[in-house]
Amino acid sequence: MNEPIPVIREVDRGTAKLLPDVDRERAWLLTVDGAPQSYVDLDDPAHLEFEYVRRLAHVVDCAAGDGAPLTVLHLGGGAFTLPRYVATTRPGSAQSVVEADAALLALVERELPIPAGAGITAHTADARRFLETAPDRSVDILIADVFGGSRIPAHLTSVEYAREAARVLRTDGIYAANLADGAPFAFLRSQLANFATVFEELALIAEPPVLRGRRFGNAVLVASRRPLDTASLARRTASDAFPARVEHGASLRRFTGNAAPVRDSGAVPSPRPPDGAFSVD
Repeated sequence: MNEPIPVIREVDRGTAKLLPDVDRERAWLLTVDGAPQSYVDLDDPAHLEFEYVRRLAHVVDCAAGDGAPLTVLHLGGGAFTLPRYVATTRPGSAQSVVEADAALLALVERELPIPAGAGITAHTADARRFLETAPDRSVDILIADVFGGSRIPAHLTSVEYAREAARVLRTDGIYAANLADGAPFAFLRSQLANFATVFEELALIAEPPVLRGRRFGNAVLVASRRPLDTASLARRTASDAFPARVEHGASLRRFTGNAAPVRDSGAVPSPRPPDGAFSVD
């Protein structure tokens, strides 16, 4: 059998590389301009290599009974890691994936094709614009993992964006987003303030060294109008290879402090990671 070789292509927003995993026969790492975007094992879509992706998957796992199909909107496509996971663990789910980079989407569809009948529909569009045209109360879960390179675009960091997310979710729906920040957490706290204006329940999942400000890293924000199963989330995240904490209630309010919501007019991208924080090549 021929050894898989890296695939390098120019896409709309940089240079994409698909790098084979030497330890897993049909597994690939996708990077764009050196920043890791996705990891996919075509033979085992339930294998999740990135810790933050596992945490997003824990949110999905806790959202409904085992195997129950869900309607899911993914803002940010990458290599479709989470859509493949949901299709495998919750057959019959209806999923829409929004990816702004048409060339990247074409590359993934060609090199890492989605199985027929998976219930996954891809859309080439800006995430905010697509969200603004989505019907009211049309999805069970909205997952946001949108990065322009290594930063979240400004138009996805405002309270107006949070209101659009709330509008599209069903009454008991759940929003989950991959964010990135480091001390003093001005960006992360502003995002919590944004979503606190439209959702009654919030939680934040991150590794203790990140929450203590010792290093820059990922944090998963979870929001809903109904009580979140934070006990189940905490059990799952604590058992991961890199354990994380689930902050909610009073501790999360203390973390947010007096941060104010950010409107479109003052929105900025997420902070630039320190050199080497996420880069792999």
